[in-house]
Amino acid sequence: MPRPAPPPIPLQADERTTLVAFLDFYRAALLDRAHGLSDDQLQVTLPPSTLTLSRLIGHMILVEQTWFVDRFAGEPMPAPWTDHDWSVDPDAEMDLAQTWTGERLFDEFERVVADSRLRVDPAASLDQLSARTNRAGEHWSLRWIIVHMIEEYARHCGHADLIRESIDGDTAG
Repeated sequence: MPRPAPPPIPLQADERTTLVAFLDFYRAALLDRAHGLSDDQLQVTLPPSTLTLSRLIGHMILVEQTWFVDRFAGEPMPAPWTDHDWSVDPDAEMDLAQTWTGERLFDEFERVVADSRLRVDPAASLDQLSARTNRAGEHWSLRWIIVHMIEEYARHCGHADLIRESIDGDTAG
C-alpha cells in the first residue's frame, strides 16, 4: 500500500488554520514513520535507547488525551490510563503500546486524534482557556496547547526518523 500524502499546510491562512495544519502534519508524519512496518518492526529499538515506534505512538496517544481531554476540556482521563499506577511505571503508556498490534496502535491513535479535533474545533478562539490549571493555578490558552503539541510531535518525529532508518534504511519521511 502506498504511503498517504502528508496533509497540506497552507502558505497563507489565519493563525488557527496554520497551527492546526502544522499539528495535523506532524501527527501524520509520526504515523508515516511506522507506515508499512510489521508488528515486530514496530518494536525495534535503536540502542542504547528503549524507544520503539510503537512506544512513541503510544506516548503520543497519552499526550493527546492529557492535553485535550484532561487539561483543556477538564474531563477525567479515560481508561486505560486510569488503570495504571504511574508511580510504579511512569512509562506505562509506552509499555502498554508495546503489547498492541500495529493495527490496534494505529486505530487507537486515529480515534484519539479524532476526539482531540472534536474538542478543538468548537473553541471560539485560540484564546480560549483550559478548564484545568497548572500547579500555579494558571490556565493554558488553546494557542499554547496547540503550539506545545506541535513541539512535542516535532521532537518525537525526529526520534522516529532515526528509529525507522535503523530498521530498513527508509528516510522518505
